[in-house]
This record gives sequence, structure tokens and C-alpha cells, in this order.
Amino acid sequence: MRRGVETKRRQMKGRNLMAKAMTKSQIADHLSKKTGVTKKIATQFLEELAAISYKEAKNSFTIPGLGKIVLVNRKARMGRNPATGEAIKIAAKRVVKFRVAKAAKDAILGPKK
Repeated sequence: MRRGVETKRRQMKGRNLMAKAMTKSQIADHLSKKTGVTKKIATQFLEELAAISYKEAKNSFTIPGLGKIVLVNRKARMGRNPATGEAIKIAAKRVVKFRVAKAAKDAILGPKK
């Protein structure tokens, strides 16, 4: 068994299986280079976009080509405690969801066959 683990580690070594997500600073830097504005202005734009999306989420907020932030009301339901198996009542609640736009899905995954 040990031998298989070592072989697997050697195969995985040097391979980046999961790329790291861009940080806010990296996104601001990229935007500033692409648009010709300062990094400070690009950061302010990102902060304002986030602020307005939080404020307008109750009405649904759409970022064209990316997706839509919506507020969804979930009904009360019965669930199960995984540790004991006991049935429990889960209260109704409001949740925030992000619905990805078709354009974004096609750009990331490729067109649907």
C-alpha cells in the first residue's frame, strides 16, 4: 500500500492541481492595467460595485455577462440530525443566491453540445 502512495505523490509533484483564486489586489491591478486608471481607482470601483450589489440584492442585482444576485425565501422543512438520525424542523429563512449568466457559463465551460 505504501508503495502506491509514493508513486501517486511523485506523479502529483510539480503539477498545480488547483490554481489559486485572484485576490482583490490582483484584480484591481489587472483592471488598472487594462483600463489605464490607477490601482487606487480600480480598488474603489471594486468596493463600490460590491456596496451597490449588497444594497440592491433585495431587488436582484445583475452584472451583465457575469450573473445575478437574488434573495430567495426558503420554506420551513423537515431535516435530519446526521449525528443522531433524529428528525428536526428547519425554520424558514431568506438566503442570497448567485445565478451565473449563460454567457459566463459558455465562456468558462464552452458551448453546450
